[in-house]
Amino acid sequence: MTETVSNNSGKEPIKASELDPKFKYELLKMHGSEKILKCFQCGTCTSDCPVARYSDSYRPRTLIHMAQLGLRDRVLKSDTLWLCAACFTCTDRCPQDVEVASVIRVFRNLAAENGCIPQVFKEQAASLLESGYAYKIPELRIKKRESQGLPPLPKGNAENVRKTLKGVKFIETVQKPAGEQPNAQ
Repeated sequence: MTETVSNNSGKEPIKASELDPKFKYELLKMHGSEKILKCFQCGTCTSDCPVARYSDSYRPRTLIHMAQLGLRDRVLKSDTLWLCAACFTCTDRCPQDVEVASVIRVFRNLAAENGCIPQVFKEQAASLLESGYAYKIPELRIKKRESQGLPPLPKGNAENVRKTLKGVKFIETVQKPAGEQPNAQ
């Protein structure tokens, strides 16, 4: 019997070449995912997740199961990984005290270190570094504020943002020129 795991293109059989048996042990050493092997797949995290209620694809349980199986690439390249709202409902309800939200954060950090970041987050980070704002403020909005007698928006402090985020691997990845890959860890 072939086990299947949902990924970006639906259900695909797991190939032996995808398995990294060391992955779960690497996760045990990372702050936030130390209890990942305590998960026995009861599904409480998914059934209580407010995002999972409105998404047919986001399942914290599935991401943890894939990691336990050693499917490093499927976990780190999963689009659904980035849907977590970090509300910690899953962590609060887990009968095994697995810090599910923290495990998802570890997955995201690993994904970012490996350059697996959705374009929207890359653009947001680039905007922060350039202007100090998470999003570019449209000129139309600035003019509308002026026409309504509102004070100008405060200037974003991109220099302070860059200083604060210095050394953050996600930011280093975003700053790399197009086509350049991050160093493999």
